[in-house]
Amino acid sequence: MKTRIFLLAVFVLAASILGGCGGEKKGRVSARSDVQEAALKSYVAPGDLDEYYIFKSGGHSGQVYVYGIPSMRHISTIPVFSPYPATGYGFDKESKEMLSGYTWGDAHHPSLSETDGDYDGRWLFISDNANNRMARIDLRDFKTKQILGPLPNVSGNHCSSFSTENTEYILAGSRFSIPLPKGSYEKIEDYATKYKGVVAGIAVDPKTGNMSLGWQVLMPPFNYDLGDAGKGPSKDWGFWTCYNSERAIGKLEVTSTQKDRDYVVAVNWKSAEKAIKDGKFRMIGGVKVIDPKQTEGVVYLLPAAKSPHGVDVSPDGKYIVASGKLQSITTVFNYEKMMTAIQKKDFTGNEDGIPVLSYDAVKDAEVNVGLGPLHTQFDDKGFAYTSLFVESAIAKWKLGTWEVVDKIPVAYNIGHLAAAEGDTKNPDGKYLISLNKLSHGRHLSVGPSQPESSQLIDIDGEKMSLVMDAFTEPEPHYAQIVKADKIKPIEVYPKEENKHSKAIWDQKDAKVVRNGKNVEVYMIAVRTSFTPTSFEVNKGDKVTVYLTNIEQTTDELHGLAINEYNINVVVDPGETKTIEFVADKPGVYPFYCTNFCSALHQEMQGYLLVKGGGSSIASQ
Repeated sequence: MKTRIFLLAVFVLAASILGGCGGEKKGRVSARSDVQEAALKSYVAPGDLDEYYIFKSGGHSGQVYVYGIPSMRHISTIPVFSPYPATGYGFDKESKEMLSGYTWGDAHHPSLSETDGDYDGRWLFISDNANNRMARIDLRDFKTKQILGPLPNVSGNHCSSFSTENTEYILAGSRFSIPLPKGSYEKIEDYATKYKGVVAGIAVDPKTGNMSLGWQVLMPPFNYDLGDAGKGPSKDWGFWTCYNSERAIGKLEVTSTQKDRDYVVAVNWKSAEKAIKDGKFRMIGGVKVIDPKQTEGVVYLLPAAKSPHGVDVSPDGKYIVASGKLQSITTVFNYEKMMTAIQKKDFTGNEDGIPVLSYDAVKDAEVNVGLGPLHTQFDDKGFAYTSLFVESAIAKWKLGTWEVVDKIPVAYNIGHLAAAEGDTKNPDGKYLISLNKLSHGRHLSVGPSQPESSQLIDIDGEKMSLVMDAFTEPEPHYAQIVKADKIKPIEVYPKEENKHSKAIWDQKDAKVVRNGKNVEVYMIAVRTSFTPTSFEVNKGDKVTVYLTNIEQTTDELHGLAINEYNINVVVDPGETKTIEFVADKPGVYPFYCTNFCSALHQEMQGYLLVKGGGSSIASQ
């Protein structure tokens, strides 16, 4: 803070001097002052720390990117659905098993765990649109600890991940409707009647975070899109949008845009739990699935503006905000009105047994925000912020009065946006990130593949102001921003917490054990050597290396790479990892530490010797 005050004083003094020069116009001084003010808002002095973490999904990279706010500095990449050589993810036995043979995933929507509707800093969940999976990252060490899936009956797990108020469930569902169970075949011409969608809740263990299948609801063959969980009075509900209520096929840009309205799906997850407990379900694909035709009170449909992409619940849980991509309005539904309409059975029809609530009975307002509205975030002063894809802008409007009070252009074609603590019951306001889909012309050219654009916007005052541009790897879809002090990461794995059954902590315990064609190597890594420094096997042996980094010092990572064997594992201080491979190439292969660890880092090496080949030239 002292550094910022000092710099502000310097800037003010400089502006005053410039303002006194006869050749300098006041307009230029004003413009320069605006630039200086923006620079100060994002400036974090060397050695100082950011106020917030932002977790960005990595799209088809399969990863999660971590940045600091307000600096917008990239801090870390968390590998999730794709191998990541920088940290050895996908090369050790444990992470290979989590990936289950997949080499990529489409990481879409991160969701922080919550307690009483606020981020609690324990876990981060993220969905895989491509392979129908859900992952959990432990924020104690910023590592992926579980990948659940492919989820039965779910096809295109895009409409997730969204945490309920106390992380009872993470919401999930099908982007693509298909014949069920998976593996069934039906002609595409029978799409409207023989294809089905699913919305679901992934249950989360409150102590461990372990995910398991919770409940699923059988849905009409629509395309299910983004959602949100209720808060406060609406905390027992989950909400999704859907498009293609026409049940169309072919070029959906034409065939699925014929109706004036699509729907918001409202599921009472408490009622879903009770239905499962009472045996009101069908077994589909080995999973208990609720059929709305046979179970009332679980799911309802709210008519929404055409082709909605996002639905967001206000911090107080009273309003459900949905935006139709092809209209200029954002629709605000009133939770109390929704409950009254359900009680009075104020329905206008049904879709495959799911009641459709009367639009006029549940609507509070249609806010004329602008062209191409997608998603909405909230601040601590009762304002909402909606992204406008077509208009390349963000609209700020007031909850309750529904008045648009400000707009700011972005560059450009904004998709999602993220406000500080903006998905919680108690948003911070202060900062907003515009996650733009395109970024042409605002950075040094890097050829046809352009970086993704994110813009930091100050929302603390009456008017929004652009603070800075930032860029990231492809392709972030969504992000969440959490106060930095809520995250409590460790810096080493304490020795007493290492429960790996094959871990060793003293060099005298390092050994090579053979059992037929299976060879086990118990290895230690410590500055600046491996023990053993070499080990010998036969061609065709299955080799298992248990590698323990016995350091207990911050940032003393060690890596193990074996030349030409496609092995690259990184072990953090106090960690043990398992490496499995078949010694199918005879000869002598160096192994070495990949992470710089000391002045004698280069000397940290050894040899894998594989017998079964020919003689060297020295013995000929």
